[in-house]
Order: sequence, then structure tokens, then C-alpha cells
Amino acid sequence: MATLVFGMNVSLDGFVDHDRFAPAPGLFQHFVEQAREQAGSLYGRKLYEIMAYWDQDHPEWDAPERAFAEAWRRMPKWVASRGKPDLGPNATLLGPDLAAEVRALKASVEGEIELGGPDLAASLAPLGLIDLYRLYVHPVVLGGGNPFFHTALPRLRLVASDPMPGDVIRLTYAPT
Repeated sequence: MATLVFGMNVSLDGFVDHDRFAPAPGLFQHFVEQAREQAGSLYGRKLYEIMAYWDQDHPEWDAPERAFAEAWRRMPKWVASRGKPDLGPNATLLGPDLAAEVRALKASVEGEIELGGPDLAASLAPLGLIDLYRLYVHPVVLGGGNPFFHTALPRLRLVASDPMPGDVIRLTYAPT
């Protein structure tokens, strides 16, 4: 059975924004290694469209960016959307019963599935489908934007706190 992990970079004040801060090189290498080990990724449409950037080679990429793209391309991706997004290789559109689809996905896959996107996480959290929350807390304050948590959750328990490159702390929580 798969473990569904909602993990993202987050500011000290709880917001996610890939345009306003990015991982330092050492942390990016951590994400490359993580992508190599994951069983797949589950995205909402918006984040999938952002991540589809990695489907096309870019001449300005350095070796870590090429390594991430290679790992990302090889893994299966599942996309939750009410519409019909344009999907790239190794991507599958989930059906309209999101809860049933995610339960079936978790039952049929072994390993860790990355859950990307706070909007999708807000849909799945109240259903008890998220197994771990992994916050990569960066030393920046955004003052507003898209929050990591969109909905109230049952109490969480701290599973791990790990220093990461770039003055980042990785906090891992599980539902109690």
C-alpha cells in the first residue's frame, strides 16, 4: 500500500509560492534524490501544468536540473482535474470520484506517492487520505498568498524534524 505524502516548500508564515523563493542547490539535490525514489506523483491540474515544465529539455539547465527532469519523467503521474488538461508522458487523468480513485491508487501502488498542491491536499485531507505532511520551511516571510493548509485538520503529531541545506527545516507530521 502506498504512503501519500503532501510535501512542499513553505515560508515561515505558511505560504507556498514557487516564484518568490526556491530551494538552494543542496536542497534541490535532495529533491532530485527524492524524485528518484518515489513511486509517483499526484497533482491537481494547476501544479501539474507548472511541473510539466520538466517534460521539455532546456539548454540552460545544469546537471542537477537535467537529473531532476529525468527522474520526474520516468515516474507515473496522476492528475485530478474537472476539465481535460493536456497530459504529457506517464500522466493519467483521474476520474470524477476523487476519493475512490485515490483510495484505489493507494491500494495498488507500493512506495511513496508525492501529493503536490495545496488545493488538492485540501480536498483529500478531510477524507483522511494523506498519510504524511512534509513541510520544507524556508527562512522567508511572504506576508500572504496561497497557504500550505487550506482547511482545518485533525491534530497532527511530529514524526521528524530535519535540518536541510539552505537554512531550511523539514518538518514531517502524521495525523494522530
